[in-house]
Amino acid sequence: MTRRGVLGLAAGAAGAATVAAAPSLTRPRGAARRDVTTIVLVAGANGSAGGDAELTLRGHRTVGVELPGHSPGSGQFRRSYQAPQNLAALSTEWSPMAGVTLDDYAEAAVAVVRRAADLGPVVVWGGSMGGATVNRVANEVPRLIERLIYSSAFCCTALPTMADYLQLPEAAESRILELGGAAVGDPAVIGATRTNFRTSDLKVLAKLKQVLCAGATDAEFLTMLNGMHPDESLEVPMADARGHKDTWGSIPRTYIRHTRDQMIPLALQDRMIADADRLTPRNRFDVRSVATSHAADAAGWRASIEIVDELSRR
Repeated sequence: MTRRGVLGLAAGAAGAATVAAAPSLTRPRGAARRDVTTIVLVAGANGSAGGDAELTLRGHRTVGVELPGHSPGSGQFRRSYQAPQNLAALSTEWSPMAGVTLDDYAEAAVAVVRRAADLGPVVVWGGSMGGATVNRVANEVPRLIERLIYSSAFCCTALPTMADYLQLPEAAESRILELGGAAVGDPAVIGATRTNFRTSDLKVLAKLKQVLCAGATDAEFLTMLNGMHPDESLEVPMADARGHKDTWGSIPRTYIRHTRDQMIPLALQDRMIADADRLTPRNRFDVRSVATSHAADAAGWRASIEIVDELSRR
């Protein structure tokens, strides 16, 4: 399987652990508090829209972006995906993700940021592939955002696409290609990448856990898998996701390095940080580190929450 085909597995699972119903963009009745920061969460590949209860309890608003093709009614969770699985059908059924682009993702996220900005300060967080969407949002509405937070996420600046960054020497240690055993169907036939996260193949499951979230318990790992959408866009990894100096580059930003990440290796995370800092030397990344895998385990997520909470109070 090619890097293009498997990038859909670069599972934004970093944020997939926080799954909740997608928000309504309808304006509420009455006045909302305007001294509360809204943290807009953009999940990575195959992720679901979700908020975070702990951040909410600490006094912040949290809202997940429902990306196109990832809504409960989008049709990704089809009968052939349920047990007993119909793998012949699953391998050929056309995907609701066919033709979905990074422009579509950005449009959905910008709508949430605009709505949140009506209520007060906004922080935008992205995990894994969600970083590409964050860059596009920051290019479009920089004045509405107080801070950008990347959690082991792609941040393209010197190179245009996520696929380009995966070709660098710093990506040599990435184990992303090892996840091909969970892939289903020909992307040219179904119009997307499709991953069978509900496989019963113990060897495939063991590989997924090892590469995605080696530090998690089996229960945490399976909970994450069952919340992930099987299909992901073919277009997004190949789209220009560069942050622009005068827009994206004007916003304070933080990068949370996942030091045990086997999907986006630490060397590649550091390369993206360095590229970004060269573009805007007067506005460099605030860099933090958490000892966790690509998809943060419970301890890694708690450590990340402490960082996000701190940054959202400034």
